[in-house]
Amino acid sequence: MKLFNTITGKKETFKSIKKNQVNMYVCGPTIYDYGHLGHGRSAVNFDIIRRYFLYKNYKVNFVFNYTDIEDKIIGRAKKEKITEKELTEKFSKIYNEDYAALNILKPTENPKPTEHIKEIIETIKKLEKKGFTYELEDGIYYNISKFKGYGKLSHQKIENLQAGKRIKKDENKINHQDFVLWKLSKKSEPSWESPWGKGRPGWHIECSAMSSKYLGKTFDIHGGGRDLIFPHHENEIAQSEAVNDKPFANYWMHNGFIQLNKEKMSKSTGNFFTLREIFKDYDPLVIRYMILAAHYRAPIDFSKKNLEQAKNALERIQTFVDTAKNSKNKIKTKLITKTKKEFITAMDNDFDTPNALAVIFEFIREINKEGNGKEAYDLLKDFDKILGILNETEINITEEEEELIKKRENARKNKDWDLADKLRDKLKERGILIKDAKEGIIIKKIS
Repeated sequence: MKLFNTITGKKETFKSIKKNQVNMYVCGPTIYDYGHLGHGRSAVNFDIIRRYFLYKNYKVNFVFNYTDIEDKIIGRAKKEKITEKELTEKFSKIYNEDYAALNILKPTENPKPTEHIKEIIETIKKLEKKGFTYELEDGIYYNISKFKGYGKLSHQKIENLQAGKRIKKDENKINHQDFVLWKLSKKSEPSWESPWGKGRPGWHIECSAMSSKYLGKTFDIHGGGRDLIFPHHENEIAQSEAVNDKPFANYWMHNGFIQLNKEKMSKSTGNFFTLREIFKDYDPLVIRYMILAAHYRAPIDFSKKNLEQAKNALERIQTFVDTAKNSKNKIKTKLITKTKKEFITAMDNDFDTPNALAVIFEFIREINKEGNGKEAYDLLKDFDKILGILNETEINITEEEEELIKKRENARKNKDWDLADKLRDKLKERGILIKDAKEGIIIKKIS
């Protein structure tokens, strides 16, 4: 299995630290507002990656954080005249519901900074002891010039980062890119006691402290959106490796942007659609399909046309699977083996879901030449352990109902359309809907 490692800029053969186990940390959203499609994309992409490791029989420790203390949270809570905790608990529930609708597996751990203040303070104390910090009037800062590897993830040099930067007159930082570790409290803002005075953690230190607690000093994969490469992930490396004197994460993975009107979808610019707005018009599984129809590192252009294409493609797969479930045909083992090998080859190549889907559609074309069968159903259900795009409920059919279905099929073969329609209506009265498709019949339960 190969994956693209941001820090080296190339595909590498994956090798976990611990045999048959993968430790992953993925940066989640700041929970002050409804999630947009960009948040959904990152969550779906890393869910696919996680599912594929599970499919390959790895145990996966998947840590996905929510940021629950930040300037935007404080501002929104004041505007709504509620506490920060009330606000973040509200949106934590909403994000959980949206991610469940997208068929995203629950994380092994879902930490929040306000629940890890002790670990955050301990991490800052270690940095202070090693000489990586300095104090200004508003808080404790990290001195990036003290860390020799700064810029290695984003492939930038400190001197280039400084070039052309205009320093404000009241700017007392040693380096322009130095960042706050602990913000001293302002009036009416939430705060915690610390060795430096009452305050709250900076954004970057939170992930360093939480990932270390749940995954150790060095873990396998750190992920998130491309926008987090710099400065967030760069700063995480500087903090964590300064504290532990060890590599932070062995592989860095970043998903591409969602683009709307050729610009990155972002709350800060107002250029976005919330997941819930899109869910009003499209099944969340259509959104999931649209996301995995593009490679996780590639940009996605969001449009109604793109959504309609995803809807039609997913309906084609769903219809094929529904038909295959009830087919009595036998499929050649050779075709099943070939398809599975090609699907795995695509996924082994940096989780190439577009090519994996292409393998599925080629399989459907081949099967439709010969007639669908239960083996096809079993194969696509197996693939769906990774893709998570099929919507299926178990249908319990009695022997009497099965006999009615057989009689209807015989009536159709004999072109006795009146009898076939009467039998279909009789089945409908029993809550069984029969749909005729090119590949065979589809049986669904109705209320």
